[in-house]
Amino acid sequence: MAASESSEESALKLKLRRVIFGTDSKSGRYFDIALIICIICSVALVLLDTVASIHARFGEQIRALEWVFTAVFTVEYILRLYCSAHPIKYARSFYGIVDLLSILPSYLALLFPGSNFALVIRILRLFRIFRVFKLLRYLSEGNLLLRAMIHSSRKVFIFFFSVSLIVMVVGAIMYVVEGPDNGFSSIPKSIYWTIVTITTVGYGDITPVTNLGQAIAAFTMLLGYSIIAIPTGILTAEISQEMGRSKDLRRCSNCLKTGHESQARFCDQCGSELEAEI
Repeated sequence: MAASESSEESALKLKLRRVIFGTDSKSGRYFDIALIICIICSVALVLLDTVASIHARFGEQIRALEWVFTAVFTVEYILRLYCSAHPIKYARSFYGIVDLLSILPSYLALLFPGSNFALVIRILRLFRIFRVFKLLRYLSEGNLLLRAMIHSSRKVFIFFFSVSLIVMVVGAIMYVVEGPDNGFSSIPKSIYWTIVTITTVGYGDITPVTNLGQAIAAFTMLLGYSIIAIPTGILTAEISQEMGRSKDLRRCSNCLKTGHESQARFCDQCGSELEAEI
């Protein structure tokens, strides 16, 4: 009898695992799509609840629906732990942590009012859409961009440090030139103006009045356009190098084209099958 119950429990876990963790089956795909719809709806409710007019009119209904979604996600999380082949490994994984964090704010709100707004973290669960719609094959392009950013990090850091020095120097000069009477009441305030100006945001809450201050401001604005182009060029160059490194040296035997993608099996020019790398 015990063996039969154990066998039935194993069969149930396997069935649940195929539905909850798998997307190959039709039921698993439907489950994940329904889950994504629930996530989008629950996040939309949290966002709408922050609008004063909507909160005043539909606050109670939104709160009730939030608890419905919390109950659904709680049951789903428990089922994932129950049917997972490695429950501890799942609980410590990225998705496991996000799944847990997506339900905790509702319960914390019972002790700490206002914590329920942290439910927007549920939007992180939409990363599952990559698995549901088989978008993982496009992550190689994302990895290429990530590698390019890592390789260019030193150059960008040096550039950022240099810009920081320029900002502090210009801020100090503007404090001396304009002074507190024109809104530049301190060097930090002047540095704030410099950052706003050099990034071409231009809030306009502080403006230079003197001729010399306006000349420095004009120079700072022009400098801002030059500065924006530098990190873009650095990253573009690294991406270009990464794309070159990601190409292999196989030559198509039909059209003699080289520089195919490393995972390519057929030539993208003539369609002939490529020989395996030796």
